[in-house]
Amino acid sequence: MSERPRVLACGLATVDVAQVVERLPAPDEKVVARSASVSAGGPALNAAVTAALLWVPARLVTAVGSSPLATVVRADVGTHGVELADVAARGFEVPLSTVLVTEGSGERAVVSRNASGPSAGVDVPDAAALRALLEDVTAVLVDGHHLAVAVPLAAAARARDIPVILDAGSWKPGLEALLAHVDVLVASGDFRSPTGDSLEDLLSLGPWWVARSAGAGPVSWRSAGGDEGSVAVPPVEVVDTLGAGDVLHGALLADVGRRGTVDLAASLAGAVAVASRSVAAAGARGWARSTP
Repeated sequence: MSERPRVLACGLATVDVAQVVERLPAPDEKVVARSASVSAGGPALNAAVTAALLWVPARLVTAVGSSPLATVVRADVGTHGVELADVAARGFEVPLSTVLVTEGSGERAVVSRNASGPSAGVDVPDAAALRALLEDVTAVLVDGHHLAVAVPLAAAARARDIPVILDAGSWKPGLEALLAHVDVLVASGDFRSPTGDSLEDLLSLGPWWVARSAGAGPVSWRSAGGDEGSVAVPPVEVVDTLGAGDVLHGALLADVGRRGTVDLAASLAGAVAVASRSVAAAGARGWARSTP
């Protein structure tokens, strides 16, 4: 294994069309955007790019394919030095997300077509390919998308004692199979599981360490051993909340890749600090331009 840690993120890549508006339009109303941008996005992609921006080499396992939108994804991950492993089946098209960011509050409204179904549009790697994907990897993040690839990849990582982190943004059909191979679960405030929404309920899903964000409120955490605590979110002037959760998970992935799971509370605190910087800048990358 190489001396420098490498992390892997597996899940969704999208193309985001983001427009900043003074307010959301009412039905049948048109509004003029203050600014607009087109960039690659998606939880796993943003996490991988975040890790790379924090100087941890990253590998992204996702479906991209060869549609016109795929060039946006390939250019973005290439610019940030992220290694891309494309598992798209023939005919796959990158999902498109339309994002409206409200000027002043930084709140966003998103319309997106995510990956549909547990095996839609992907080719599942065989055992040899899984071993190659995990070569030199010290931490893995999965986001619940492309489960046909994520489940065997997480299982293979677990078998090699590589910690697996789940970005739990929302409950998805088939997620139970993935949770069987997850060590660390970090849930959004909107995540609702069949077992309930408390930290104890999240632990019952299988991970041994869980955390839940709460917007500008503290991020609470709990371990299977009974330790618990919270991390305060630094107050910042919010510009754009787009991708903040992805940045949180990517920063956590990077730190676990560097240090392992010996002090997840400290790793979470560092990730929260990075995510807080991200909401004070435009987009999911703006924070890096203002980081020393």
